[in-house]
Amino acid sequence: MTFPALSPVVAVLGAGSMGGAIARGVAASGSADVIATNRSREKAALLAGVPGIRSYALGEHPERNRTSAAEADVVLVGVKPAMVPDLLREITPSLRAGTIVVSLAAGVTTATYEAILPESVSVLRSMPNTPALVNRAVTGLAAGSRASADDVATVRALFETVGVVVELDEEQIDALGTISGSGPAYVYLLMEELSRAAEAKGFTPEQARLLVEQTFIGASALLEASGETPQELRRQVTSPNGTTERAIAVLQDAGLSDLFGRATDAALARSRELAAGA
Repeated sequence: MTFPALSPVVAVLGAGSMGGAIARGVAASGSADVIATNRSREKAALLAGVPGIRSYALGEHPERNRTSAAEADVVLVGVKPAMVPDLLREITPSLRAGTIVVSLAAGVTTATYEAILPESVSVLRSMPNTPALVNRAVTGLAAGSRASADDVATVRALFETVGVVVELDEEQIDALGTISGSGPAYVYLLMEELSRAAEAKGFTPEQARLLVEQTFIGASALLEASGETPQELRRQVTSPNGTTERAIAVLQDAGLSDLFGRATDAALARSRELAAGA
């Protein structure tokens, strides 16, 4: 995937796990030059040897957020939500007209960005998830009031270097975060619990991990390769009056559907608290 513009410069300010994954994906695509900043030397060192990335520790280069922003065509803001306003005020004098600023911060609205940044700068809000580390992310992308179709296309291409992109209205971003954003944690929790059940039935921890991990990986691969719905693939495994049917009945009787609804509702409420500064 290449960007609509030729060889843009992408600055990732706060290139932690998520920002670092995106920096790696963009650099590997060869579509852009990448600059990454981190507060610590240790985190900066993780990206320093990656081809196509210039990585700086702010402890050694305190001006690097500002100078990186001045070079960039696209700026990704990956710092913690509470740090966003101060970072925006720091880089505002350095931004060139036409720069695109993209939020990676949960709960921070494009209106917050637009209230601080110059009118000549467009803003988009993104919600990627951790499989960006293996180029299998799902990223939600919402345009701010000043973002053009070309701006959206540029940022979409950026995130497509690490996975798939879903464009949506900003009011849906927080809801998307409760599904694909938090979703990997739900999957890992299910894997933890199934592993415990396996160990309780006499399997060693190593055997339990192998059984559970490969079952999840295999099921996901089959879903992708077959083009079938999860419901249909579940039906194919669930023979009438069989063992799987009995297990599924226990899960359904426990209110699994309601449980996921309540869990995602709780995540959505917390996202709104973050947006309100709580």
